[in-house]
Amino acid sequence: MTELVGLADVQAARELLAGVTRTTPLEPSRPLSAVLGGPAWLKCENMQRAGSYKVRGAYVRISRLSAEERERGVVAASAGNHAQGVALAAGLVGTHATVFMPVNAPLPKVSATKGYGATVELAGNTVDESLVAAQTFAERTGAVFIHPFDHADVIAGQGTVALEILEQCPDVKTIVTGVGGGGLISGMAVAAKALRPEVRVIGVQAATAAAFPPSLKAGEPVRLPSFSTIADGIAVGRPGELTFAHVRKLVDEIVTVSEEDISRALLMLLERGKQVVEPAGAVGVAALLAGAVEVEAPVVAVLSGGNIDPLLMLRVIEHGLAAAGRYLRVTVRCTDRPGQLASLLTEIAEHRANVVDVEHQRANPHLRLGEVEVALSVETRGVEHSDKLISALRASGYQVVFAAES
Repeated sequence: MTELVGLADVQAARELLAGVTRTTPLEPSRPLSAVLGGPAWLKCENMQRAGSYKVRGAYVRISRLSAEERERGVVAASAGNHAQGVALAAGLVGTHATVFMPVNAPLPKVSATKGYGATVELAGNTVDESLVAAQTFAERTGAVFIHPFDHADVIAGQGTVALEILEQCPDVKTIVTGVGGGGLISGMAVAAKALRPEVRVIGVQAATAAAFPPSLKAGEPVRLPSFSTIADGIAVGRPGELTFAHVRKLVDEIVTVSEEDISRALLMLLERGKQVVEPAGAVGVAALLAGAVEVEAPVVAVLSGGNIDPLLMLRVIEHGLAAAGRYLRVTVRCTDRPGQLASLLTEIAEHRANVVDVEHQRANPHLRLGEVEVALSVETRGVEHSDKLISALRASGYQVVFAAES
């Protein structure tokens, strides 16, 4: 039977982390409170050293290595946050880190990992494939493999997040956090259930990369045949043996959210909360906004990381605006005559929508002679405003052949 991490392990990890990691702030969230009808708070691990909670577990694991193990160096695999945590921790402890990252890892995360002094090797298309490469490297060189989630020291280090939450919000009733391999939620559940058994601990996964639901149903870790999500930090194809045991015993519920839910959450956090958060760090908020889970307030949602590629942020913002009905792409078919485009744009302006770009299309074989398609990108105030605009265009005789959020 797998031995679980205990409260004493988490408390010992906290002593090790004193002076190394930050006690991150707990910020109130008015938008979430309005949705939930009770107090909601954000645990801002996006403000942690190296930009995520990962440095907690990495430092605990590496700091406990023997002098001989430190001499051999450490190796890890990560899409970015564990990589930075290991690189930073290795530097603080005085050992060298080699980190394997997927070939499509965000460039800012690669650069930051190198900046902390680690050697970065790009291998595989997923974290799972990078893990295999890292383990092979460890066997060949003798470097100590630092698993991103499936180790007792790592779980204990991540559990210190919950110790801080319970002190910062003593009356918390529900804790919600994202789940990839399960290290963070395992450690948090250990601490929360030991100190406050009545607190519900809820995990959230991206629906297109959710390995825990089928694993819990099967009673053992199950590997997904394929997975893909904008939340690269939690894109893990199979739970760990140790983390699975913790989640099955201590976690109250695992729910999933869509890519659109994640985009909307990121947009809200940026626009209303002034928080820069990566997709994986926003899934807890996404679940609350989408009503994916019933919770009792006060609720704390963990913003687990803030290392987002600026280019991805641009795409996510646009996607989030579209998901919220505030960015509309519409194609209108009309007669090809002088003044027609001006009339169309005037009608849109009268409904107080803002045209971002316009494209004419006359080569479509489905068009009749004398017709033109006008593809428009339009900023609106929301779904209701978008619906009214489309209805008004149709009422004016325009043929809206395509109207969709994207």
